[in-house]
Amino acid sequence: MSGDPSEYEKAIPAVSEFLKKMERGVDRTWVTHAGQPYSTVREALALALEKEGARPMAPQVVDELARQISEGTDR
Repeated sequence: MSGDPSEYEKAIPAVSEFLKKMERGVDRTWVTHAGQPYSTVREALALALEKEGARPMAPQVVDELARQISEGTDR
């Protein structure tokens, strides 16, 4: 399946902005919750992403990010 390259070009700014929002939410949660229990991190991360406007977000992505933050996995 291929699309019109100009459509991809048009989408780049929106995707870039979404990724910036996501990164801000993850970074803030990492600083404040690294090493804490998964459930605590998961809730804080979901709230941070919502506050940043990084929605919709696949639950599996939030789960994995929360797991990494909870474990303190190297970024």
